[in-house]
Amino acid sequence: MLCQECGKRPASLHFSKIVNGEKSEYHLCETCARDKGELIPGTSGGFSIHNLLSGLLNFETVEQGKRASNPENLRCEVCGMTYSQFSKMGRFGCSSCYKYFNDRLDPLFKRVHGSTVHTGKVPVRVGGEILTKRKIQDLKRHLQDSINHEEFETAAQLRDEIRELERQISE
Repeated sequence: MLCQECGKRPASLHFSKIVNGEKSEYHLCETCARDKGELIPGTSGGFSIHNLLSGLLNFETVEQGKRASNPENLRCEVCGMTYSQFSKMGRFGCSSCYKYFNDRLDPLFKRVHGSTVHTGKVPVRVGGEILTKRKIQDLKRHLQDSINHEEFETAAQLRDEIRELERQISE
């Protein structure tokens, strides 16, 4: 595909812009993209993951507005990094920063990943036991919910299913 701007060079940058709900697709060569001022990932002056993270860290929600702690006052007691420094750099100063900035990170992780718990991916060919263990964990949660709601017949069925899966793993 040729560049939409010059029509001479092959288009190496393909992106979509959505402005005020209107979507526009662009297919540009690197030269024309630079001339237009578009950011090219992976090149000097281009977009970085730190810019993305920094932008996500500055999002405001009603929930954050209710928080008593001011993000400028948050500071890691181990390395001394402030939350505002972290939001500009996109990197923590040390592993303790996770603990000190935890209240601000959970909403960010939920927004970006949809959850605060990492589940990862399991290879299909060799992940049978891992998937079974995950299923057992889920069943145990359902079992506890059933017990809490006094649904003892359901709880007994879940208990039997858990025992069967645990037996399969031990064989």
